[in-house]
Amino acid sequence: MSMGVSSLRRRMKNAAAGLALGFAAAMTLFPSTANAWWNDEWQLRKKINIDASATGANITDPIGTVPVLVRLHSGNFRFSLAKDDGSDLRFVATDDKTPLKHHVEKWDSLLGEALVWVSVPNVAPGAKSDFWIYYGNKKAAAINDSKGTYDADTALVYHFNERGTPAIDASVWANNAQSVGQPADGSLIGTGLRLDGRNIVTLPASPSLGMADSAPFTFSTWIKPAAAVPNSALFSRRDGANGVVIGLDNGSPFVEVSNAAGTQRSGAGAPVAANSWNHLAVVAASGTVTVYLNGAPYATLNASLPALTGVARLGGDAPPPAAAAPAAPAADAAAPAADGTAPAAEAAVAPVAAAAMAGFVGDIDELQISKIARSPGFIKFAAVEQGTEPAKLIAFSNDEETASWMSGHFAIILKAVTIDGWIVIALLMVMAVASWIVTWDRVSYMKRQAKANDRFMKSFRQLADNLTALDRGEADENAAVLGSKLDEEEAQVVRASSLYRIYHVGAEQISHRFANSDMIRLNGASISAIRAALDSMFVKESQRLNKLMVVLTISISGGPFLGLLGTVVGVMITFAAIAESGDVNVNAIAPGIAAALVATIAGLFVAIPALFAYNYLVTRIGELTSDMQVFIDEFVTKMAEFYANEPVADHRQAAE
Repeated sequence: MSMGVSSLRRRMKNAAAGLALGFAAAMTLFPSTANAWWNDEWQLRKKINIDASATGANITDPIGTVPVLVRLHSGNFRFSLAKDDGSDLRFVATDDKTPLKHHVEKWDSLLGEALVWVSVPNVAPGAKSDFWIYYGNKKAAAINDSKGTYDADTALVYHFNERGTPAIDASVWANNAQSVGQPADGSLIGTGLRLDGRNIVTLPASPSLGMADSAPFTFSTWIKPAAAVPNSALFSRRDGANGVVIGLDNGSPFVEVSNAAGTQRSGAGAPVAANSWNHLAVVAASGTVTVYLNGAPYATLNASLPALTGVARLGGDAPPPAAAAPAAPAADAAAPAADGTAPAAEAAVAPVAAAAMAGFVGDIDELQISKIARSPGFIKFAAVEQGTEPAKLIAFSNDEETASWMSGHFAIILKAVTIDGWIVIALLMVMAVASWIVTWDRVSYMKRQAKANDRFMKSFRQLADNLTALDRGEADENAAVLGSKLDEEEAQVVRASSLYRIYHVGAEQISHRFANSDMIRLNGASISAIRAALDSMFVKESQRLNKLMVVLTISISGGPFLGLLGTVVGVMITFAAIAESGDVNVNAIAPGIAAALVATIAGLFVAIPALFAYNYLVTRIGELTSDMQVFIDEFVTKMAEFYANEPVADHRQAAE
């Protein structure tokens, strides 16, 4: 027995070593974190990818350094692991060494929503680039730097996230608004500004907003007109006869330039739909003013902006000079193109006067004014990245961790598992442990049975004329078994034999019939009765062999279905969260779907080992069952041979 235990221990030790080696090999398949880590005090990081190539936003014009809007939500960011106010956020360039300036426009860890602006340098057109976001440092202090997020050529940036106070300029120039506007909740980027055509928001007449004659200029904002209003002014700035007006005429964006020579307006193109967000930009440089709609050129005007130093207005126009008259379009202006856009340029008109326009009615968001002419690539980048489909340009990779063995994709998947998934996985783990215990118990039991049966059969086949010679009472008694033919250790082995227990029943039946007579033979009825007793014991031994096998069948059939239930529920929750957040992209969906599939993997993890163990045990049970059937046939045959024709006295004398 000690040799058997030693052998078992060696096998367990070898199995454990093999398992450890296999686990180590499996771990090499999981992606590990990169060697470079900007600062080890931050526990998590995520790569943010910018795709300006043909597979993404397809921006071919130069872009340069841009403020990138990073939208964080529960689908791409774990707010529970960041500080409650987001002050531990850090952004690092692709070299994983250079910190990037950023500031938080909105942070709501309870709802899982955040808007962060990051200054990303030298974004290449037609190519892919990336930068890092780090978080997970409870000791970090806030380093919001809105003024550093924008370059010195940015004269004004309004996010419109104030309530009850004038709009605050996020640029370095501090060109705060001079009047309070009405906030528009649920705007395109956080909170916007609602304009009703009457209340006008004035901008300061600061030197940084002043414009020299023919100076470059860029205006960009998001607009959502409530209706198609004729001649409505969105942005207006006038100094005497000089003026610039940006507005919409029955839904068609335009720019109007006035100076001493007269007033010019860009041609009308296809109107924008009411109650829809569109990116509107106007760029003036080198005697040409270009209107951009959603990142694409919409209309052009051959004109230079006049010198302007006065206040500017949002949502309306100032009264024009008394001597002015209404503007008229150029007589030789080309008709709009077939696609609805304006022609490349319009000729100047004779000096005419301009009339005051109606105010813009609708919502606007994210106003930026620059003292330089931004490139077409810069404008398109802003229109795509800040718009309703940012996934065309911006994508989030999986989280990575430092100081943890469980990093990379594997960690992201596990940490994305929802509570319902963990409940299913916990139930499956209970089933797995139960099936492993049953497998170990049954395999050990059947090995003992096979060894004991072999030893018993060697002694049984040596019997010559007395079948009861090997019986020494009940099988569970401590008395010696098989007389003096076996030592104590072997007797303990044989006592566990199912064949011996069947034999014991047969020996008892024979002894009972010979107890009161010296000359009794076994007739056919007695042999049949003894055979029935042996068959009854055979059924009990078969039940003992199949004990707990139902646990394996439940694991095989129930494990995958329970895992599938967890996966289906997880997928439902993932899609519900995506629908609620409104951000439909593969990076938001993939972690949730992958986490939901963990339940199915757990179900297969339960079922596959149970299936192998069940098939092995069924084979072993079949072998032991066959041995019992063969033994019963052999016992009955010997019983008929020994006791059907000879007197009992002869047997007793032989036994003595």
